[in-house]
Amino acid sequence: MKEALEVNVARRWLLAASAGGAAAGLGGFSSPSLAQARPLPPVASFKDASRVIVHSASGIETQRSAFGTSGITDTDILFLRNNIAAPDAAIVANRDAWQVQIDGVTQPRTLTLADLKRIGLSSVAMVLQCSGNGRGFFAHKASGSQWKVGAAGNTLWSGVPVRDVVAALGGVREGMRYMTSTGGETFPPGIDPQKVMVERSVPWIAMEEALLAWELNGEPVPLAHGGPLRLIVPGYYGVNNVKYVKRVAFTVDETSATIQKSGYRVRDIGRKGDPTQPTMWHMNLKSFVTGPAGGETLRAGPVQVHGVAFTGGSPIKAVEVSVDGGKSWQAATLFGPHLGRYAWRQFVAQVTLGAGQHLITSRAIAVDGTVQPELRVENERAYAHNGWRDHAVAVTVA
Repeated sequence: MKEALEVNVARRWLLAASAGGAAAGLGGFSSPSLAQARPLPPVASFKDASRVIVHSASGIETQRSAFGTSGITDTDILFLRNNIAAPDAAIVANRDAWQVQIDGVTQPRTLTLADLKRIGLSSVAMVLQCSGNGRGFFAHKASGSQWKVGAAGNTLWSGVPVRDVVAALGGVREGMRYMTSTGGETFPPGIDPQKVMVERSVPWIAMEEALLAWELNGEPVPLAHGGPLRLIVPGYYGVNNVKYVKRVAFTVDETSATIQKSGYRVRDIGRKGDPTQPTMWHMNLKSFVTGPAGGETLRAGPVQVHGVAFTGGSPIKAVEVSVDGGKSWQAATLFGPHLGRYAWRQFVAQVTLGAGQHLITSRAIAVDGTVQPELRVENERAYAHNGWRDHAVAVTVA
């Protein structure tokens, strides 16, 4: 099918570019002190300011040291990325009244959240990750939040499977190739909606595992994270998980909204975005160390190196850890509950560190044999960074 081919082409392009090599920089710890001086925006006032990095009113990152070892990322430290400002909080005053239009099916219909709750219920654990996670490591300083590792989190969503909604409405109409979803943000006055609207198209088959979710980590989805209703597409980058979703349509073509047509496209530095370029759909293979977090002084002797690994493609098979910047590797152990193919796997390796400087990093290996690459793929918007070298942490051992 054409949509499957498009997904595979994009994935192959990214993997090939990673293997082909790009300018690499030493990873390490970047102090968040300046970013922490910024206050939390009102819509995210519930966040734990001591464990996040506030880049802007629309960009909040989890500190590397805050992830812990419990698996699920708490909502109060989960990263935040909004393309435009969140709607008025009035939309979560009566959550069950929220409406979503379903088109491109045999029996198109507008359903309330209350209606959706009567159709079906499921949950999924999945990594939610911004396309630009790791942008802060790129030398050309692409515009946008300068994320390091914290624009990602392992989250638990509950809601109705999109496939159940579609079945209740007679199925997808013949010839539809994409699932196109539209967010319910309020547009700034005088702005062309096509230029700012959050409307994303993904291959229609993604509906098989997608949810219309009203719960995040066991609580109603906060306004900041897309409540009262958010489309969840496991294995895909965050931008495809449309917030405040008000329409889900099965369409012949991709949306012509700027965010799809030219935005979130992987292209050479200095080149403008266009529909011929790979789009940010499936996440690539990635891992990073969460402890030690970097920058600290450790005592010589045994140290537990732990972190997370995840992918939107072939499942995680193994993780390796290096304490000498990639010169040598040792196998790590996957631990904790396996929450499904779209959730991250936690890993740990016991290492022995002598006095001096150490550069600690990890690399993931997938079931299909794919290995996390060493180097990033240089691209204009600094997307899809999964190179293990930049993600290393530097520690001093006394």
